[in-house]
Amino acid sequence: MYSLASLHSFGFPSSAKAIVFIKAVSELQVQLSHLDNSPFYILGEGSNTVFLEDYLGTVVSPAFMGIELSNTDTHYMLEVGASENWHQFVLWCMEHQIYGFENLALIPGTVGAAPIQNIGAYGIEVERFVHRVKYFDLEEKTHHSIASSDCEFAYRDSVFKNKLANKAMITSVIFAIPKNWRGVTHYGELQHMEKATALDIFKKVVEVRRCKLPDPATIGNAGSFFKNPVINMRQFTQLQQVWPSIPSYLISTESVKIPAAWLIEQLGFKGKKIGGVACHPKHALVLTNDGSGTGKQLLQLARAIKLAVRREFSIELENEVRLIGKNGPIIL
Repeated sequence: MYSLASLHSFGFPSSAKAIVFIKAVSELQVQLSHLDNSPFYILGEGSNTVFLEDYLGTVVSPAFMGIELSNTDTHYMLEVGASENWHQFVLWCMEHQIYGFENLALIPGTVGAAPIQNIGAYGIEVERFVHRVKYFDLEEKTHHSIASSDCEFAYRDSVFKNKLANKAMITSVIFAIPKNWRGVTHYGELQHMEKATALDIFKKVVEVRRCKLPDPATIGNAGSFFKNPVINMRQFTQLQQVWPSIPSYLISTESVKIPAAWLIEQLGFKGKKIGGVACHPKHALVLTNDGSGTGKQLLQLARAIKLAVRREFSIELENEVRLIGKNGPIIL
């Protein structure tokens, strides 16, 4: 068995039957053929994955690197290896005066994970910049390229979490970034930033995230544990009668997004601990491991939060973090 403790940011002591490192796209067919149809899990930087216990399959760790820049009259075109660190890629863009990703600064994980989750922050989701996604079909053992319009992007969702779940390994992402930059400052702490430059927005986002969110290098965590739920307007109106101060973000004329952190905080979970696992005292959406926690304790706390939110608000929270048990992904 091979230790996974250092390969996922929650840091639980866990192991896998084997680990396969793939350094180039050209090695995919040969390396995966050695698995002999045995179960495996594709792992990027482990910032959105928690191994709750020993995994009985093989962990596949790709290292598809590189950034290629080309231009059209209106856009910067960037093909980026799926294993590139997301924040380092954002920094690269800032250094090359390619603006648009500044709202998404300091999000943990890899470039390849970005379209899977359709990562987003401060009024922007990555789908607005995705042009195409290249992937390797794990069943057919063939390479494919899919257009953004076919990625079925939604809030923290994509075709890679549905029809292509466990069937596709993303190898690179092609982004199209408009040369005519327009800053987005209507969301959260960015509001009232008049005439902000891309650098201003970048610095503010980094400042806020560092203030609110714990560093995984200091205390084990996987960032936001739950998705912000989207509910219909009728349910929201009913909740407002009981909770007049409930915050919301309008999605459409029929639905609104509710901050999961607010729901959790109202129920007194902020700072609550079960063994070595805690609900972070500064941000209720983040669950942490002080180094002594276990997967069982994490499930216990997460399920207690989910049950309490369902009972009080009639809202079903969904975990954003991928939870891996001995046989693969498990349902919270």
